[in-house]
This record gives sequence, structure tokens and C-alpha cells, in this order.
Amino acid sequence: MDLDWLKDFLALAEQKSFSRAAEIRNVTQPAFSRRIRALEDWIGVALFLRSAQGATLTPAGAYFQPLAQDLLRNLQHLQRETRAVGEREKGALSIAATHALSFTFFPGWIRRHMRFEALGTLNLISDSLEACEQIMLGGEVHFLLCHHHAQAPTRFEAERFQSIRVGDDVLVLLCAPDAEGRPLWPLPGTSERPARLLAYSQASGLGRILSVQMALAQDTALARGAAGMTTVFTSHLAATLLTMARDGHGIAWLPLTLAEEDLARARLVRAGPERFDIPIEIRLFRSPDCRNDAADELWASLQVE
Repeated sequence: MDLDWLKDFLALAEQKSFSRAAEIRNVTQPAFSRRIRALEDWIGVALFLRSAQGATLTPAGAYFQPLAQDLLRNLQHLQRETRAVGEREKGALSIAATHALSFTFFPGWIRRHMRFEALGTLNLISDSLEACEQIMLGGEVHFLLCHHHAQAPTRFEAERFQSIRVGDDVLVLLCAPDAEGRPLWPLPGTSERPARLLAYSQASGLGRILSVQMALAQDTALARGAAGMTTVFTSHLAATLLTMARDGHGIAWLPLTLAEEDLARARLVRAGPERFDIPIEIRLFRSPDCRNDAADELWASLQVE
């Protein structure tokens, strides 16, 4: 069995669409369909019911889903642990980062702070905040890079896990433009045409931040604007929400670091006024259990900024 089959299966189980899942997995839809079929042939039973509306899990697929998640997590843990043993003496540095920051903020930030010729290996693990927290708590990485808001919960006790702000970002409510360049899904929505919200799942750190902000907003413009939205899609990937918003499926709170090029090229526009913006931090957490010279060097360089 190919490990990619498990990743394909989990993507399709979440997206319920062969085309969207294939896009996320960065393969063509025919190739993606062949790999799903190969997994079903290997198991010996259909995992999905296919219809014009998309793909839904069969009872066997629903049974297999949590097992596949555990198996993939365990295999990735085994890979990281084995690699760590081989690289520990070479000054390797391991960093877990949420998906959105892995694509946008991380490359330039790490280049400014580390001399790559002095490193044995730089290992970046990109995942949801929930998965990154689990990796960090297991002592498998030196650092975790994520979006952060002071009022949003994390799994790290401040007395054990040091952290430092390394950047700033802002969540901006965006959607595709119509033919005249105006928001396709403007706020506030109406009862006849409510604004379609593309939302984050709770596995997402940005989802946690937004949940806290909505709970604290109460009778404010932000709360009234949110009340006019109807959630039509959820994902833990900001990049997926960006693509869905760009294709006209609804509105999403997107980090500016991820969406600024689409804004500049007018592929996305503001769906609401700037008072709906939510300022957030980009924060680096340090593991108390996973330490080496490369990690100490990076931490020291950040302290003097």
C-alpha cells in the first residue's frame, strides 16, 4: 500500500469532492481517482459512494477513517523520530508550522535568522495547529510557529513553553469580485441572499481565534456582521478557503500574509469594512524537551532583536 493513498482517502473524506480533493493533493483528478480505486482494491471493499453530488463514505469507509488517521499519524511520528535519531548530532533543526505560515511567512523568516550552511538539516513539518501541538507536546520538534491571539486557547502552559512574537498578521474578510469589481458576497447579507461563510474547523488555530472573537464580540458590528452569514463549507486549511473564496463560493477570514497577492491582483476584494479585521500575532513556541545547539542559536538570535 502507498502512503499517499491514505492521504488521498482522508482528503476525499473531508472534501467530499474528487475535484477539490485532487486539487488539495496536487494531482490530476484522473490520477487521484485511480489512487482511491487502488486503495479500495487493496482493502477489498468500496470506501465511497460516488454520485453527481460528490463522494460520501460507505459504512466501511466511515469505519476506516479514524483508523487511517491514526495510522498516518503513527507512521509520520515513526518517520520523524527515526530521522531525528540520525540527525541529532548534525545540528539539525526541526520546526512545526501551520500550513498558512509554511507557505508564506516561514521561508523568508528562517532565511533572515539562520545560516543554512551551519545546519545539518532543516526539517519543516506543516500541519494543522491541532496536529502541530501534538507533535510539540511529544517533544518531536524544537519549535512551533503559528498564528496566535492572546484570548485564544493553546495547549502550552506559559511556565513550561517559552514563546516570542516574531511577526504580525491580520484576518481580513474577503470574497471574489463581481463583474464590476464589487464584492460578490457583500456584508451584511440579506434573508433572501445571506452571505456564504467559508469557515475554519476547530483543528485550525485560525478557527479557534475566530470562535473566541465571535464569543467576545456580543452586540458589536463584528457580531452583527457574523450573524448575517451562513456557513456553507469548513476546512482547517486557509489555502483551501482562499481557493474557494477566489472561485466565488463565499467569504472567508483570510490571513493577509496569505491573501495579499490575490488582493493586489483584485482576485479577492474586501467583503466588509475594515472594522471586521482581526489583528493577530505570529508567534514561535519553544519546546522544553527538544534542544540542541541549532535551536539554541536560533532562540538567542531572536532574543536580541
